[in-house]
Parts: sequence; structure tokens; C-alpha cells
Amino acid sequence: MTLLLYIGIFYIFLCVTFYFTQHFFFFRPEILPHNFAYKYEFPFEEVHFDMEDGGVINGLIFKVPNSKGVVFYFKGNSRSIKGWAKFARDFVSKGYDFFMIDYRGFGKSTGKRSERILYNDGQHVYKWLTEQYTEKEIIIYGRSLGSGIATRIASWNKPRMLILDSPYFSFYYQIRRFAFILPIQWLLRYQIRTDQFIKKVDCPVFILHGTKDRLIPINQSKKLKQLAPQKIELFEIEGGGHNNLPDYAIYHDYLYDILNDDSLYDRVKNQFNKKEMV
Repeated sequence: MTLLLYIGIFYIFLCVTFYFTQHFFFFRPEILPHNFAYKYEFPFEEVHFDMEDGGVINGLIFKVPNSKGVVFYFKGNSRSIKGWAKFARDFVSKGYDFFMIDYRGFGKSTGKRSERILYNDGQHVYKWLTEQYTEKEIIIYGRSLGSGIATRIASWNKPRMLILDSPYFSFYYQIRRFAFILPIQWLLRYQIRTDQFIKKVDCPVFILHGTKDRLIPINQSKKLKQLAPQKIELFEIEGGGHNNLPDYAIYHDYLYDILNDDSLYDRVKNQFNKKEMV
């Protein structure tokens, strides 16, 4: 009985510790001073959004002459846009403007962070983008943690397309893989149900995923595709891991086709339009 009591106390301790410290595991921010000066090889503009609750969202927009549209990039869970903005080159080089924000508590963005707030901030900024571009010119791109947030925003709007880079089936599904002994459904503060959101997305969805991704295995992208195969195209990067897809030439070939091959876009678009008519 004493042993069972100790095991029970330890289990409760694990649950309490997980509940109150999960932010430290899920988010690894880099905080920047407000006067930090960004420097990049491409022309850019720094923007700030004052939110109703007092929070501030900081972002960067890179522009090219005669752009084909804009890519709204939702980043992963680490560092700040200071480093992440290097990926702008992958899109401006293909003729697109590039826009990225820091989540609250990252970089120069401030304020309380929660799942609902992440969605609301993304939607607020998306609406600002619609004042600069038509929705047919807006492409939403979600990378790793940002894939679920990107899918939520795409489900609320009508962008040209949604691109997911190494996405999870749902945040709950992903975390349960590592904390399966805990009652995650009661403890997890972030559910981020990509699997539910993607069913409501009304645009072509393109997924890029490495076959050797050990953090978020490619089977999660395959499960997402099974939910709506008529509107989801999955591109597998052979040998790719979780953090190195841009190191593969095939990633850039796929990305170029997704962004610029109208026949590919039209094929996926027509597939799910026909499905909805049946």
C-alpha cells in the first residue's frame, strides 16, 4: 500500500508539473529589445499591431516588384523572426512578397499567449493583409507548430492556397506520443486540432514532409491527407528530417511548382470542386 501511495503521489506530481510547465516545453522564444534593428539582404518593412487586450504583434513584410501575391508564413515554436525571416529568400526569389509575425512572447511581440489568442492574432493580421492584397493573392504557409495555426486561419477565410510544412495531425495527437502515460486530454492547454480545421479549408492544400522526420513523422501528414484527399496534395521529401527540408533541392522544386504551376493548382482545385458537387 505504501508503494502504491508513493506511485500515486509521484504520478500526481508529474501531472501538476506538466500542466504548469508545458509552456516551457512547447515554446522556446527568443526575446528581442524593442529597439532591435533587423537586417536582411532583401527590402523589408517592419510592422506593429496593437491588439485590444494591450498585446503587440511585431512582423516583417518583404516586397518584390510586380509580386504575384504574398506568402503569410506561420513559423515554428523556437527563436524569433530575426532568424526565421531568412526563409523570405525562398519565396521572394519565386516572385512573391513574404510576411511573417512573431507570436506573443517571441521577439518584439508582447502579451499573454493562449491557443485562442494565437488564432485571434493570426486572424487580425490576416484581415490587415486583405487590405493590401486580394484573398486570391494570399498564400498561407504553416511550418511545424505553425501548421495548425495556419490551418485554423485558412479555415476561416478563402486564401488562394494553404501550404503545410511538416505538420502534425493535431497538437494533442503529437504530444500524446511523448506523454502517453499522462491524462493529456485534461492537462493539455493547446489542442490545435489540425485534423478538424483542415476539413473546413476551402482551398487547395499542399503538404511538404520529410520521410525521415522523427519529431513529427510523415504518417501524420498521410493521416491528414486521408481526411480530404480530393483537396490535399502530399509531397514527400525522401530522406528529409524535421529541420532540414530547405537543404534538399527537391523541396525547392516542389515549392516552385506549388507556387507557380497553374496546372497543378487547377487540378487540385477542380478535384475538390467536383467532390463538393457530387
